[in-house]
Amino acid sequence: MEGMMRVCIVIVGLILSLLSIEAYEVGLTFLDSAVAQGAVCLDGSAPAYHIDKGFGAGIDNWLVFFEGGGWCNNVTNCLARRDTRLGSSKQMLTTEVFSGMFHNKPKYNPDFYDWNRIKVRYCDGASFTGDVEAVDPKTNLHFRGARIFRVVIEDLLAKGMKNAKNCDNFRSLLPATTKVKCLSDAGFFINAKTIIGTSHIEGFYADVVRTHGSAKVLSPACTSKMSPGLCFFPQNMVQYIKTPIFLINAAYDSWQVKNILAPGVADQKGTWRECKLDITKCSSSQLNILQGYRQEFLKALTGFDNSPSRGMFINSCYSHCQTGTQETWLRNDSPLLSNTTIAKAVGDWYYERGTFQKIDCPYPCDKTCHNRVF
Repeated sequence: MEGMMRVCIVIVGLILSLLSIEAYEVGLTFLDSAVAQGAVCLDGSAPAYHIDKGFGAGIDNWLVFFEGGGWCNNVTNCLARRDTRLGSSKQMLTTEVFSGMFHNKPKYNPDFYDWNRIKVRYCDGASFTGDVEAVDPKTNLHFRGARIFRVVIEDLLAKGMKNAKNCDNFRSLLPATTKVKCLSDAGFFINAKTIIGTSHIEGFYADVVRTHGSAKVLSPACTSKMSPGLCFFPQNMVQYIKTPIFLINAAYDSWQVKNILAPGVADQKGTWRECKLDITKCSSSQLNILQGYRQEFLKALTGFDNSPSRGMFINSCYSHCQTGTQETWLRNDSPLLSNTTIAKAVGDWYYERGTFQKIDCPYPCDKTCHNRVF
């Protein structure tokens, strides 16, 4: 028994050692000066981000990642979110794991390892778009995401991003000489109906935009043609984006299946519960519905033209977010399309070594997937 215990301890030690190599922790930076500008989280606390500074040849290159985490569409939902890490920097962990696209070793992140890599924490509930001046003293809710976006960029500019040569961010806030490209990881949420035919997500987004005052931040080119809530959908906005952009998305995005296709309000008897937890538990009729959702997703991509400045890696996995973990970004068992990892596809596109616009065959054909099991 003692011998077995030693073997177990050694194996656990090796696993932990491997995990520590593939990922490491980076401390949290609070932007306390932003509070006076009203650029605050839902609860009025200061915004925050994690930064791992660049070095060597990458010292003037910047990768700025704006975290996601769903939305709150009304006062009740925002109150439920306010005192969590998604509504308050006071509730955030003081360190964050950096792995995958954020790693600082060329073995794990060959094209961006020496860049300044930043994760901006999400705490406003409207994808950094809200801007409402008034604060109800009864709730103390602040809808100020757009202000957070701006003060974070201003702070990073002061810390050296004004010298940026390469930077994944928005063109207008950066020096004219900066090469700017954008990457969307699991952010292409589509306007699809639920399993019972209702337009749940469309109404939800309309409420988000109304509650947070987001209309003024959305593209006028879009809002002049349709309601602001519809302009919250990437499929209606992508045609107006001039900056080169790369989409990484699972055609069976696990978040979308759980929250757009089969949310609780549309599945009150829980018949989709097991399927949403593990795609291998889906019935044949549920798989048929998922295949239909994939077709809707691909149809929504039609506005995403095939210009060489645009890239896409659309695999047939049941997952959500694939750049921030080593196993899906770059490893010997990572997801592949045309025998290419996500890391290589993005790097080739960014440095213009080649174009990459690939869409996977339908589930379950792709055996390289890391399907989520919840």
